Amino acid sequence: MLLSAEGIGKSYGDRTMLHDVNFYLERGDKVGVVGVNGTGKSTLLRILAGVEESDRGTVSLDPGVRLEYVPQNPELNLEDTVLELVLRGLGSDARALAEYEAKTILTRLGLSQFERTVGQLSGGERRRAALAAALVRESDVLILDEPTNHLDGDMIVWLEDWLKRFTGGLVLVTHDRYFLERVVNHIAEVDGGSLYTYPGHYDSFLSRKAAREESAKASERKRQSILRREYQWVMQGPTARGTKSRERLERYEALKEQTGPVSSKKLELSSISSRLGRKTIELSHVSKARNGRAVISDFDFSLLRDDRVGIVGSNGSGKSTLLNLMAGTLEPDSGSISVGETVKIGYFSQENPPMDPQQRVIDYVRDIGERIETVDGVITAGQLLEQFLFPSNVQWSPIGKLSGGEKRRLFLLSVLAGAPNVLLLDEPTNDLDIETLTVLEDYLETFQGAVVAVSHDRYFLDKVARRLFAVEGDGVVTPCPGSYQDYLDQRAQARRQSERPEKPKKEAQPTAPKPKKRLSYKEQRELDGIEDEIHALETRLAENEAQQSAQSSDYIALQQLTAEHEELETTLEAKMERWLYLLSIVEGN
Repeated sequence: MLLSAEGIGKSYGDRTMLHDVNFYLERGDKVGVVGVNGTGKSTLLRILAGVEESDRGTVSLDPGVRLEYVPQNPELNLEDTVLELVLRGLGSDARALAEYEAKTILTRLGLSQFERTVGQLSGGERRRAALAAALVRESDVLILDEPTNHLDGDMIVWLEDWLKRFTGGLVLVTHDRYFLERVVNHIAEVDGGSLYTYPGHYDSFLSRKAAREESAKASERKRQSILRREYQWVMQGPTARGTKSRERLERYEALKEQTGPVSSKKLELSSISSRLGRKTIELSHVSKARNGRAVISDFDFSLLRDDRVGIVGSNGSGKSTLLNLMAGTLEPDSGSISVGETVKIGYFSQENPPMDPQQRVIDYVRDIGERIETVDGVITAGQLLEQFLFPSNVQWSPIGKLSGGEKRRLFLLSVLAGAPNVLLLDEPTNDLDIETLTVLEDYLETFQGAVVAVSHDRYFLDKVARRLFAVEGDGVVTPCPGSYQDYLDQRAQARRQSERPEKPKKEAQPTAPKPKKRLSYKEQRELDGIEDEIHALETRLAENEAQQSAQSSDYIALQQLTAEHEELETTLEAKMERWLYLLSIVEGN
């Protein structure tokens, strides 16, 4: 047992976040914490990490256990360089050993300028730097709050592989459903102040949760049936009830006092949109540079009336720039952008607009309109907030008391309530809970308009996007055939090929050679055939990835193929390391 929490309770004012929660973490446990925004996921992580006190209950770490915690918004020393931040707190000997690994991880997370100060980094870069610091330091317990936010697709895949190899205990909050499916082996759901833990991956959690809820409903139906019969008996006269009535009456009163399961409110979105004409948004030979570097170069694009477009690419490549050009918040350096007269853009940007922390939630929505038209009729601002899981007591609270995820949900509400017919979504999955994402995905399926989404969330793009464009960072924007996972697989294969060293040429033996280790006969035979083995493994990996794309709807087959993919990658990595070792002997290193 690495970490245990028993009887944890936490309230903020009259709002109870956690009530009598128990949590246990053993070595090898990898727990994904899920739940609607505002229910207490981040609060639970802060209490487990020891950075926030619970109102009651205890948290215990096994003696000698090393814990690393990365919050959503880490507080960092702005004067530190990126490398100094990662190595801070390590002794001189440990620093020397960790520096190479630190630089490798920072490079993987897109922070290759090690001497930049933290104050020069963007918010997303700071979060990645804090994540790198936690991964470099040796730990037994790793607690991560939304680690996939502000990571691009390549980074997410790399982090998945790193965490799968991590041998300690892992607790993380994430909205990335593929990440949950591939990394964790337990799901902990925060719901109504309680914590429900399920063994298995995310898919197993969904089925087990449905079974738990159905069992609770069946128990409540049985209780109500017994209660009706007992009520009829109680209402009869004293003679009919007989002499042994006291115990039965007490049982009836106890049964009546019990409460059934609270039905969780479900977020519901109905398609709210304005009429869209034939012409939407057209880009003709559009170019845009930033700091002297081409971001978008000579790009032509026409948005169809019912389009579902996904924009992908690495961080900093220019995806948000392209979206801002479409939204009209940026002007192109050259080329033209024309927008149809009936187009009404709803722009869900990465950052929330300024919100007055003293303004009440309901007044924020009333600024859009007291009465809002939907496909189901006209509803009030309060009713719309209820649909977005803001109960009446929260509606009259100031915005400053909302969690980060609740503020994102409120911003999403404001965008959709404006009845747009073209939706521009910039990283919509950041800071939104899975339930909101699921409903948003269903909403987009019936949305009467066009959608353009920048995202690194593989599940979201696989479900929503019908065509993809990749912004490569050199000004080129190219269409991507296949799914987002296909795009990531192609990039991974290209990276493996580029990292594969060329076989060194044989050099003439010096007249007086120094003694060198030579290959044995067996090792020479191994070296002669290992390139063919590597090529065969790479071919099998490509075939496996193609089979995964073909079997995307068959979960069992996909699970088997995923397991085989992991085994092939592990074997390939071992072969590559062995090949490099044998080559080093040939070179005399």
